[in-house]
Amino acid sequence: MRADPSEYKLVSPGNLQAVLSLMANEPAQWLPIAGGTDVMVLYSAGKLPNRQLINIWNILELRQIAVFPDRIRIGAACTYTALRQHEIVSREFPLLAMAASWTGGIANQNRGTLGGNIANASPAADSLPALLVYDAEVTLISVRGERRVAYRHFHTGYKQTAMAPDELIRDISLPRRFSEYISYARKVGARNAQAISKVCLAALGDISNGTIRDVRLTMGSVAPVPLRLTETEKLLTGNKVEQSIIDAARKSVTKEIRPIDDIRSTARYRSAVAGNLVAEFLGQLGASETKR
Repeated sequence: MRADPSEYKLVSPGNLQAVLSLMANEPAQWLPIAGGTDVMVLYSAGKLPNRQLINIWNILELRQIAVFPDRIRIGAACTYTALRQHEIVSREFPLLAMAASWTGGIANQNRGTLGGNIANASPAADSLPALLVYDAEVTLISVRGERRVAYRHFHTGYKQTAMAPDELIRDISLPRRFSEYISYARKVGARNAQAISKVCLAALGDISNGTIRDVRLTMGSVAPVPLRLTETEKLLTGNKVEQSIIDAARKSVTKEIRPIDDIRSTARYRSAVAGNLVAEFLGQLGASETKR
């Protein structure tokens, strides 16, 4: 059943303070909407529960990318296209730029926003593993002030987040300390473009004299939330990239993830692919020193 437009209310305050005031006066009643790529799918299907929408697309302070010596700060309403085209993002955070290029088609990338992808909290979202691997921090704001939440603590369950009903994502900060790491990203879907992932991996590695000094592995579509593979990371750190450690990593990955059977794939397939992706990354990491 399609939605009836007369049942919905959309306001466009034009400034951040007015948005926060509305959300404070009626917590959980107002839904912020920027690009609308997720919201409008639910609306068109008549499944959008919120009847009161606040337009935040035209609030410029939410659409800026600010660069500092130690970090980069991305406004919540920054689009995937802006991420793909930004010089610092592309050079220092290639996994995020790549995830932005995976998200839908060009039209979706021109409208879809990073903050919306985070707030929607789908475990299959393309950008979330990249944010997790880069140690992102989310700034939440309300009339009560602002607070910062480490991204690893932001998703609390399937489609659940640490945001209070009156809070809005203002920006996402990423530390500028991973530019020398070897990076790897892979998305496995039903087709090459505009597909929801069955499994995706974002990985970073630092290797010296054949020994892994640091490794960071994050996955999407294998658990209720984007997942950091901390036990597999511990297993790999301090070891050389040899077949025995790659085989051990495969087994560790299957123990850490929590895949399910759904319309897109099976738990068994996801487990096998997850192990393969980590093995492929380790192979590239081990070979990277010979290319330097």
